[in-house]
Amino acid sequence: MNEPNRGRARAERPRRFFVETWGCQMNELDSQRLSGRLMEEGMLPTREPSEADLILLNSCSVREKAEQKVYSRLGVYRQLKDENPGLLIGLCGCVAQEAGERALKRVPDLDFVLGPARVGEILDVLAERRRGKRPVATGFPETLDHDFDSISRDGSYKGMVTIVEGCNKNCTFCIVPLTRGPERSRTLGEIVAEVRHLVEYGFREIELLGQTVNHWREPGGGEDGPDFADLLDAVARVPGVERLRFVTSYPRDFTPRMVEQFARHDNISPYLHLPVQSGSNPVLQRMGRGYSIESYYELVADLRRARPDIALSTDLIIGFPGETDEDFEQTLRLVTEIEFGSLFAFKYSPRPGTAAPRLGEAVNQAIADERLQRIFAAQEPIQRRLNRRLVGTEVEVLVTGWGKRPGTQTGRTPCHRLVHFPLEGSHPTPNGDIATVKIEEALAHSLIGRRNGEIGATRPTDVPSQLVVLRDAPTDAAS
Repeated sequence: MNEPNRGRARAERPRRFFVETWGCQMNELDSQRLSGRLMEEGMLPTREPSEADLILLNSCSVREKAEQKVYSRLGVYRQLKDENPGLLIGLCGCVAQEAGERALKRVPDLDFVLGPARVGEILDVLAERRRGKRPVATGFPETLDHDFDSISRDGSYKGMVTIVEGCNKNCTFCIVPLTRGPERSRTLGEIVAEVRHLVEYGFREIELLGQTVNHWREPGGGEDGPDFADLLDAVARVPGVERLRFVTSYPRDFTPRMVEQFARHDNISPYLHLPVQSGSNPVLQRMGRGYSIESYYELVADLRRARPDIALSTDLIIGFPGETDEDFEQTLRLVTEIEFGSLFAFKYSPRPGTAAPRLGEAVNQAIADERLQRIFAAQEPIQRRLNRRLVGTEVEVLVTGWGKRPGTQTGRTPCHRLVHFPLEGSHPTPNGDIATVKIEEALAHSLIGRRNGEIGATRPTDVPSQLVVLRDAPTDAAS
């Protein structure tokens, strides 16, 4: 195609947008909200940045490396403006909130900045840009704007619902209170209405989201008003909710009434992400976590009494300022004694505006690297051993997509373990269906099985697929 024709083809086709997402599930849902607003205005998603007239980078700032990746990607995409001068590029998410005007100065070709609490204003921001401004929409409105009819769901298997946004904990290592703002809860009625909407849409798994999800309280309800235990009970009773999960829980806020819900409702997934961050009380104190390692052990015991099959995962920060050899050995002991089904461990990353860099001597990076590898080395045989317990059993697998090997699909057990299984004949199991799979082999990070018997009732076939590219696939919302 010659140059004039190429330009005319771009001008004649519908406007297209491309969203790239880093970070947690809340960022993933924010990208779906951005896409929904744009699609309501007649814009269409694309998988190719080179085809887009609008590129949105939905960023994460929990760790320094994630922030660097976003700016690196901005450097790549700004080159597309040479071929398409009308291309708009927006920085969204937590890096946008933290950087604000500085991002516009750092990247001259950046068109606007949009913080995570202002996602619903994307159309207003684009209108400002068309008037010649380079808007910065950051800060935290007092009320949450969650028009669930405007969300472009990804159409696969999981319906995500934000119930509380922001965080009041102020852990000394964490930038989330600066980028997501103070806690703001939605009402129980609004949340249940969205869950019903998602079930009618075809989702069988519901995931409740919040930086400190179990700190949800009914707005205006006071100390005696409904809390997260009441919300869990209400959502679990919604007809059609076959699996209910939630992230991320704060250990100090997990009450006996919340533990009770695991025993009361079979559709609450026997999986819980419960970030501990360290096995050392002195480190936990410097982190400002507000609980002791002894109370964490007690909570784990209570959860396992309520739901013996529960699988726990956690977050660990290795090399926190002032972490001694003894502190680390206590963390290693925690890993071996608790036996987490999975864990997410990272070297400490200093973040701007947090107190942690002033709280102790920095750990030598070589030592931190060695400690991190020891954590992974201790965890792998634990996961393999726990997974072996499922060999020979039949599990209900919620199908989530294609496997890396040709002719295979993947899905998740109720306890959130990853399962690979081959196609039966030429017909794949649709994403979002539940298949009975007999487990034949256990690896450290996944299970291998074979589909056994009939698949569950299928979901609607007309659920649209949203095109949002994910980078550094999310684990769980930061806490």
